[in-house]
Amino acid sequence: EKDFSPIDEGLDCEWSHYYNKAYVRHLFKSGELLGLTIASVQNLAFYLWLVKEARKHILSGDFMSWKNEMVPVLKTRR
Repeated sequence: EKDFSPIDEGLDCEWSHYYNKAYVRHLFKSGELLGLTIASVQNLAFYLWLVKEARKHILSGDFMSWKNEMVPVLKTRR
């Protein structure tokens, strides 16, 4: 409600830095479709980043070590 930080500071998505968590919460509480749109764009940006990273590590031959490092990190992600 009062968290004006970016939606996801670690994600390279323009919307992550343009909209803040409090505003998106307001949109959801108000039933505004823009909230769903922002959430969808964020989710797609995250999965695109994840797949690009996985591909990069597959090609470099260190996918399993990257995966073992990332799984615990992603489990704590909210």
